[in-house]
Amino acid sequence: MPTIKDVARQAGVSIATVSYVLNNRSGMVGAQTRQHVLEVARSLGYKANITARNLQSSRTSLIGYAWHRQPGNHLLVMDQFIYYLAHAAEAAGYHLLTFTHAEDDPVSVYEELIQSGRVDGFIVAETQQDDRRIAHLIQQQFPFVSFGRANPEWEFHWVDTDGQAGMVVATEYLLHSGHERIAFLGWPRHSLTGNDRLAGYAAALHRAGRPLREDYIIHNDYAHNSIDRAFEAWARLPRHEHPTAILAVSDYVALAAARTAEQYGFRVGATMSIVGFDDAPFVRFMQPALTTMRQPFEVICGHLVQQLDTLIRGEKPAQMTHLVTPELVIRESSCGQQNAPAQPQRG
Repeated sequence: MPTIKDVARQAGVSIATVSYVLNNRSGMVGAQTRQHVLEVARSLGYKANITARNLQSSRTSLIGYAWHRQPGNHLLVMDQFIYYLAHAAEAAGYHLLTFTHAEDDPVSVYEELIQSGRVDGFIVAETQQDDRRIAHLIQQQFPFVSFGRANPEWEFHWVDTDGQAGMVVATEYLLHSGHERIAFLGWPRHSLTGNDRLAGYAAALHRAGRPLREDYIIHNDYAHNSIDRAFEAWARLPRHEHPTAILAVSDYVALAAARTAEQYGFRVGATMSIVGFDDAPFVRFMQPALTTMRQPFEVICGHLVQQLDTLIRGEKPAQMTHLVTPELVIRESSCGQQNAPAQPQRG
């Protein structure tokens, strides 16, 4: 394994200069030299000795967390997450260091933060299938815990909302309310979270002996007016085949569905039930207020920080993975099937 001496020799600088760079003493080294040293360290595969640092009481007490998407409505939900994450971190003696990374290069900034010794560990969120960040952190053996999964064959510590169990709860709630024709509005087919929630919907219908209709399952791609086209197709069905309830993969999808439903003559909360997922701050102000599944971020963030703190201290957490079941919050957007849907009309 390459040492700090190897980095200094390859970079053509002193060991002290490499030490200044890796310990983020930016006032001691010029920006060009610092970048050169980091590139050499990365090319050699140099990895800081985290155990030695801890023995020298050189922890930063900082947890890295990436904001890597442009601002948008989805951030309202992640605002809740990071609020509770910051509280959990501070209760454990840490602070959050937030940063961004390019969509086409999510790994470099993580590597720089590792090599420069700026953080003790990472919380990784908004994960994807075969997430490159997680693969890199596993390879580097650097402390991290993920909010979300990436690949069932990879072994790493993660905490996640049990979207499948949550959607089972939501589907059974609608079934017990008398709905037999329940549609599902999801995310694109490659979405891990979306597919997990879809599986819960399918499992609940199967358990109740109800058919799974492919024309009631929509993988919303945003770019092709998927929700509008779904309602247009449903409106062409005989009246007795119109969906009377919709399960949405997120509150934002539920909001889009509610607006579109009204355009086709359905009255949300009266002739059609809609249930979302997340309990975003805005949903209680919708008309009618949205029934949804609440993600318990306070509990989730507590588990994330507890697991990460254990890893940073060089110990093994009691559990490698942890699923947290969301809570059903019933509001006015859901109704019983005793109110038959009106003939849809384009408004």
